[in-house]
Amino acid sequence: MRPVIGVEEHVWTPELRTALLSDDGSDAVYRRNGHGELNRRLLDVGPERLARMDATGVDVQVLSISTPGTQTLPPREAVPLARDANDFLADAVQRQPSRYAAFATLPMTDPHAAAAELERAVNRLGFAGAMIFPRAGGAFVDGDAFRPVFDATAELGVPLYLHPAVPPRPITDALYGGFDTPTATRLATAGWGWHAEAGLAALRLILSGLFDRHPRLQLILGHWGEMLVPFADRADLLSEDATHLERRVLGYVTGNLNVTAGGILSHRMLRQAVDVLGPDRVMFAADTPFAPDADARAFVDGAPLSALDKAKFAHVNAEHLLGLKIPG
Repeated sequence: MRPVIGVEEHVWTPELRTALLSDDGSDAVYRRNGHGELNRRLLDVGPERLARMDATGVDVQVLSISTPGTQTLPPREAVPLARDANDFLADAVQRQPSRYAAFATLPMTDPHAAAAELERAVNRLGFAGAMIFPRAGGAFVDGDAFRPVFDATAELGVPLYLHPAVPPRPITDALYGGFDTPTATRLATAGWGWHAEAGLAALRLILSGLFDRHPRLQLILGHWGEMLVPFADRADLLSEDATHLERRVLGYVTGNLNVTAGGILSHRMLRQAVDVLGPDRVMFAADTPFAPDADARAFVDGAPLSALDKAKFAHVNAEHLLGLKIPG
């Protein structure tokens, strides 16, 4: 029976929870996560999480700090909170090395500190890479100020997982307002907005020339490519004007992007991702604890893929891209 690795599985720490809920810009989504069952499950890396993994057929989780990490916080808060959160993740992995790996969270509002923390997390803590979010301090992360982080990532040879976050309040009000609060919130987040935000952030990284500076750098997108991968043929129109790039936009999508299920267990979307990227760039992810618990192994076993490509989707691609060496 093939193992299954979940590449996007979330936690947070009590200290980070407190900081996010105290932030003046705290969004309704973070407030919802900060209470009740979701909060309890985000804080858990012990027996209950392991039991849920067993029940849903997930052998290994790559743990990551939930959106928005520390990226909405000023450097004086973000730097120590990110370090403490990464130490928390490292302790969880050390306690269960056959069940957990981890992505670092980075204090992106201080790019030089973020680069240093990434180096510490990879070289000293053994992390598989880092999870970042589309904006830090309100700015998209493709700006020149953030180059130290991407330079360090390329030097270390690890991937970055670009995860959605709630768009800034003026954008949510302008684009997603005008409905009752639950509908507007869902429209701005899981129903549409944060996927558009993450796909746009990935496209901006391409247009910034990041992958010309670092041709081997690999980016991971959840939710089958955050709208960019399914729309890649159309996005390639940008190649006609982005003449500063060394390749066409489609070439970066197919050569530098990888996707996970991100908790959307849709064989139709899996087929589309494989059609665009090929079978070597798709990975499983359950999006714990946000997506409903589902039978991961049944989803993999029932996938419209060959036996070899099912193994790639379930674990092989994640092992190769993330350099995972999980003890047996």
